[in-house]
Amino acid sequence: MAENRKVILETKGLTKHYGGVQALNDADFKMFADEHIAIVGDNGAGKSTFVRNITGVEQRTRGEVFVDGEPVSFASPQEAREHGIETVYQNLALADHLDVPANIFLGREEVKFRLGPLSWLDKKAMAKRSKELLDETGIKIPDLRQPVAGMSGGQRQCVAISRAAGWGSKLIIMDEPTAALGIQETTRVEHIIRGLKERGVPVIIISHNLRQVFNLVDRIVVFRQGRIAGVLDAKTASGNDVVAMITGVDQGVHEDASYI
Repeated sequence: MAENRKVILETKGLTKHYGGVQALNDADFKMFADEHIAIVGDNGAGKSTFVRNITGVEQRTRGEVFVDGEPVSFASPQEAREHGIETVYQNLALADHLDVPANIFLGREEVKFRLGPLSWLDKKAMAKRSKELLDETGIKIPDLRQPVAGMSGGQRQCVAISRAAGWGSKLIIMDEPTAALGIQETTRVEHIIRGLKERGVPVIIISHNLRQVFNLVDRIVVFRQGRIAGVLDAKTASGNDVVAMITGVDQGVHEDASYI
């Protein structure tokens, strides 16, 4: 029963207005610790606004956010990361001139010792841990010391996901994780996401790819015009159900949609 499952993330009445523009209205959302969820909807439906207000990129107009049952109000993405919530953005937020370990430990560098304003990084420890993280997610990168600028899109995405998996102890959010990738690289990233499921790592995926959504998640949360239009079970819903809810066609069919 859902009542016996641990709730990892919950929002109540989450709302964000930009002046007179209502980007997000009264979003009630609940995610359990053992599931993967997809957030879908047209451009401007409120998906990204929802995530930005959860992760501290923006401050909500009103509403509540709970992590592990505790109310939170993150002032910045760094605060969200400190609470175990990692986000993989479409632009990946990688430093192109740095190598893999430096990107994975960006902002969390391991230090051997400090001498006044100077510090000596423990590059050996960071390289070892980076390889462990890549191995855990099944990623093969021959030379971890090469700048990520020289890597393929799939390899760069894998580095970003490995970083999130390494630090995201509670939740990983992925914004269109395969939008710019080819077929083989998309398959590799999807394999990593399935591996996170097997490891019990909760994941939220924002995606326009319905095939991917049905293959990877347990529930589908549909946003429309700044509101959560409904929640569907990925095992029993169809692509037509999702499209109908996104577009608002045949709204009455799903007016009783609720958490599964």
